[in-house]
Amino acid sequence: MEKVRFTEEKATMLATLYGRALDNRREKPILGDQAAEAALRQIDYDFAELRVKDDVAVTVAVRAKVIDEWAAQYLLEHPDAIVLHLGCGMDSRVFRLDPPTTVTWFDIDYPDVIDLRRKIYPDREAYQTIGTPITAFGWLDHIPSDRPALIVAEGLTMYLKPDDGAELLRRLVAKFPTGQLICDVFSRLGIKLQKTNPVVRRSGSTLYWGVDDPAEFEQYGLHPITSLDASEWAESDVLKESFSDVTLGMKLQLFAIRFIPAMRRIARIGRWNF
Repeated sequence: MEKVRFTEEKATMLATLYGRALDNRREKPILGDQAAEAALRQIDYDFAELRVKDDVAVTVAVRAKVIDEWAAQYLLEHPDAIVLHLGCGMDSRVFRLDPPTTVTWFDIDYPDVIDLRRKIYPDREAYQTIGTPITAFGWLDHIPSDRPALIVAEGLTMYLKPDDGAELLRRLVAKFPTGQLICDVFSRLGIKLQKTNPVVRRSGSTLYWGVDDPAEFEQYGLHPITSLDASEWAESDVLKESFSDVTLGMKLQLFAIRFIPAMRRIARIGRWNF
């Protein structure tokens, strides 16, 4: 087994890995991420310290499911795309989506995270990993730019400093002839309330970048297509199928956010064309 001692934001990716594995153990999983379950068995880490409960696992799985469906749709329409999975952590998205070899897929994260990925996950054709901080922008020079790009960033933007995030988006838009960004964002209120998030609090992470309106990305050349706030997550078909399995506390939270606009906007998943 691989001994892991990640801290701060790197530890949060272990929490989401654990959440996807917990979802896989449910009678009716949302993702059915067997690769996450297999990876968990190979990592020597006290996952109980993260205190990821079943309710959290459901929200992790729902978010990933929405992003997976949007990504799969884009790849169906662009079977020769370049995919940049930014801040990939231990996410097995490339294996869940299993794109054709005409798609060139890059998983990008810190060097120690990528080292762990290489030990845990198998190689596959047209798939590469890059170990680098996302905001050390030199890695972009090694990415081809002659095809449409799909950029996926799940659980990343809120950890970036606003200036770094803005510069990243500008460089990505300038790099490719056309493409789509799929990511989740926290609102500015969500950033202020970050210590109420148990995973963030226990990992010692700090969140920086809040985005209140998807239209804010237009200044970087990104044009909103679809945006789901927390209330729309709560009403999504994938969550309705799992609603009977969540606790009463989670049900009450999901019900309440529908009537409090500021709470609905705390977390949002969106996609943008460029």
